[in-house]
Amino acid sequence: MLKPYSDNIIFFDTEFSDLDPYKGEILSVGMIKPTGEELYLELEHDGNVSDWVRDNILPTLTQNKVSREEAKEKIREFIGSSFPYLVSYVNQFDAVYFYKLFGTENQPAYYIPIDFASILFGSGIDPRDYGNRYSRLVNKLDIDLSKYKKHHALQDAKLLKEMYSRFFERADQLN
Repeated sequence: MLKPYSDNIIFFDTEFSDLDPYKGEILSVGMIKPTGEELYLELEHDGNVSDWVRDNILPTLTQNKVSREEAKEKIREFIGSSFPYLVSYVNQFDAVYFYKLFGTENQPAYYIPIDFASILFGSGIDPRDYGNRYSRLVNKLDIDLSKYKKHHALQDAKLLKEMYSRFFERADQLN
């Protein structure tokens, strides 16, 4: 039976102002613990955003905004002192924007983020099937995608938690 290395994890997703990490900044972060405890924050941002973000992300950001300092404080409080692994679907962007928020020193989580897309790939599953309602993976895991709002950090973190959990419950049956 395939089993993760550690259960000291937090599922997370971010939304950001631009795919280019030199231009972009984090706009929102969603985190969920295996226990179901959640954190969702929208951050203050008055800079530029890409056209795609303006059309697809900004309309979803409807909550009160917090400063970057307040976000870091709330994230640290949520994560606690266990120094967990952060799990994201594709961590290249989420991790970069998380590191940009905290800087390279004094990170509240383990410095190597876990990439669920790579777990799928290494298991012989096309990582593009994640979140595709017609995919074999979504069907085999019995995931109801209609209950998740796309491109919303907390909703994406919740979907990731469900996909990850069901993947490891049924990994032996997927190939």
